[in-house]
Amino acid sequence: MSWDRQMPERPVVAVAGATGAVGREMLNVLAQREFPAERVIALASKRSEGVRLPFNDSELVVEEMTDRSFDGVDIALFSAGASVSKRFRDAVVGAGCVMIDNSSAFRMDDDVPLVVPEVNASDVHGHNGVIANPNCSTIQMVVALKPLHDLSPISRVVVATYQAASGAGAAAMDELYDQTGAFLSGGDIEPEHFAHRIAFNCIPQIDVFLDDGSTKEEWKMVAETKKIMHAPDLAVIATCVRVPVLRCHSEAVHIEFEQPVTLAEARRALQEAPGITVLDDPSESLYPMPALLEGSDDTYVGRLRVDPTVPNGLAMWVVADQLRKGAALNTVQIAESLVGSGMR
Repeated sequence: MSWDRQMPERPVVAVAGATGAVGREMLNVLAQREFPAERVIALASKRSEGVRLPFNDSELVVEEMTDRSFDGVDIALFSAGASVSKRFRDAVVGAGCVMIDNSSAFRMDDDVPLVVPEVNASDVHGHNGVIANPNCSTIQMVVALKPLHDLSPISRVVVATYQAASGAGAAAMDELYDQTGAFLSGGDIEPEHFAHRIAFNCIPQIDVFLDDGSTKEEWKMVAETKKIMHAPDLAVIATCVRVPVLRCHSEAVHIEFEQPVTLAEARRALQEAPGITVLDDPSESLYPMPALLEGSDDTYVGRLRVDPTVPNGLAMWVVADQLRKGAALNTVQIAESLVGSGMR
């Protein structure tokens, strides 16, 4: 399939799953970045039809999403779950609309680019109607890896994640609130959205376990990193942990380069890279923390230091708001890349 249709300078944009946490954030990002949309349409399931959502200085009235919803739409930002994305893919593409999908439905399909604009923006040109947004924990890591990989190819990455409750949705955030209150008051706690109590606890399981003992979330980080960075031989191992933080994912990342890279070179490369803010002053206890970075757009890097346990090793701490850069912002940035290239 050849996809060579012209993208208008002011495209019509639909947000599918607009009433969810990421969908609402997509609307916020579109407004805050003054995305050049001719019109923005809010779509959701029938039960949300008629809901009013704030947008710019006005409101959008949510429409029920049907197969005909994408007639006349140029870009559809999807955050309604994998099953919904699969259900509407043919309708979206058939209408001549580009789907930018935030779910896991198509990420590893050979004909679907998996894009983080700071890393592989040019991959948007290879789409056949669908572009995938990576997993949130993968996004912030590859943003930080890219400028370092450009210094010297990275041969191995070991990462442990500290992922916020909101990564599991708004109801999971509510569960953290409720369990915290119950724990402090001595009340009963019955987990619903997590495998165990999340309040005052860390759960080393995100998604289901696979046959090799890893979780699907960990597999995503491995497979997606290789695809985004065009590095099939890159060795990656991840341990993904849910922690009692409301918003922003954190990661401890250990890197092994093929060639020596000095700490000064790494720091300079990160400071000069787009989308990265370096917060790293041990003398002032300055480093990225989730509590300080809610609602921010950059990927924040700190605790930079040499890892002496491996040849050419570097360790760092990476934090980003997973609803912004990890989802809504990255999706809108992909749309901006489409408009900037003039090609659907």
